[in-house]
Amino acid sequence: MVKKGRIIAFFLIVLIFGGLISQTVMGITKEIKLGLDLQGGFEILYQVNPANEGDVIDQQALSATVGALNQRVNVLGVSEPNIQIEGDDRIRVQLAGVDDQQTARDLLSTEANLTFRDVNDEVLLDGSDLQQNGASSSFKDQTNEPIVTLTLRDARLFEDITREISSRPPGENLLVIWLDFEEGVDSYEAEMMSEDPKFLSAASVRQVIPSRDVMIEGNFTVEETRFIAEVLNAGSLPVQLEEMYSNSVGASLGEQAMEKTIYAGFIGIALIFLYMLFYYRFMGVIAVITLSMYIYLVLLVFNWMNAILTLPGIAALILGVGMAVDANIITYERIKEEIRSGKSIMSAFKAGSRRSLSTILDANITTILAAGVLFAYGTSSVQGFAVMLIVSILTSFVTAVYGSRLLLGLWVNSRALNKKPRMFGVKEGEIDEL
Repeated sequence: MVKKGRIIAFFLIVLIFGGLISQTVMGITKEIKLGLDLQGGFEILYQVNPANEGDVIDQQALSATVGALNQRVNVLGVSEPNIQIEGDDRIRVQLAGVDDQQTARDLLSTEANLTFRDVNDEVLLDGSDLQQNGASSSFKDQTNEPIVTLTLRDARLFEDITREISSRPPGENLLVIWLDFEEGVDSYEAEMMSEDPKFLSAASVRQVIPSRDVMIEGNFTVEETRFIAEVLNAGSLPVQLEEMYSNSVGASLGEQAMEKTIYAGFIGIALIFLYMLFYYRFMGVIAVITLSMYIYLVLLVFNWMNAILTLPGIAALILGVGMAVDANIITYERIKEEIRSGKSIMSAFKAGSRRSLSTILDANITTILAAGVLFAYGTSSVQGFAVMLIVSILTSFVTAVYGSRLLLGLWVNSRALNKKPRMFGVKEGEIDEL
């Protein structure tokens, strides 16, 4: 007797998922962030070298340099730059959607430039006079206001400078601290009357200061002092950025690449669907349903991760479809073998599902291990491929393994497919008589 309740449950599950996918998939795809190879942009890999003999390029110095580069990128209006430390002395910068790539190149190569000047804009000290990583965020003892403290290389140099500045008349005895002073554009005279001057501070020097420690005061927030310290540390090395590799992709080229890749992906997935329907009949229908769920869930998880989709990522998604199909094929072939041996449809389904699980598990674990190695040691585009591949494999367990078994199990347990081996791609003449 056919159990119609299980068949109804099958159609309810399919309708619910179908409605969910149709209503949300477009919104999800629009929210996914695209890499520069899909929307155009600029990529450059820098070798970070110390400018002064004896300086060390460590993780702190690299992090400070990344902070300085992020500040440069903000000038371009890039909302989500991707700046990553690679290895012990390299930094990769990816700016998606950048139109003026030459300006980006010039801006990135400009280091954070700290200068101490007088009211006539004459340079007294610069970033090279700072001790390596000599800037830090702190608080003033008396008022607990956020400040930036600096440590100079030579206390005698600062003593000489403060002696000379303190001898000047009031109004001219100022030590003006600038970040990224533009020669011929900026001046203390022009900025002194501004409500938000470009210089960091302009302190009166009334006595000689025989110390290496300098305190920058201003109307700073804690976040601002931390940022200034990071930028100053990047400039105080000062590091040298040597271009090792660069790549630019025009917006039109990126759009064409995405269209062609998606088109190729649709063709590949359609061929997979047709093959499953032709060779596995009703089980192929189940595979098409679960694979559609699989693609949707992969995109959903990828969006939740706030990851960036690249061309290798799309390739990994399509490859993941093939791997999810592989999990279905292993299960379906085991079921067909059990049917050919003379077992009933229900017994063949249970035995085939049970015996195929270990094979699927072994194959996917080895692939996850390989993807993990790619993520750990690969570059940014390779890491994008690895992330999508790992997400695809884990999601395939939910859909291609358990989802497929759930949906096919509803039909098998309803007994509607009893004594219908052709629905599973098995001819009656292939079945062994018990």
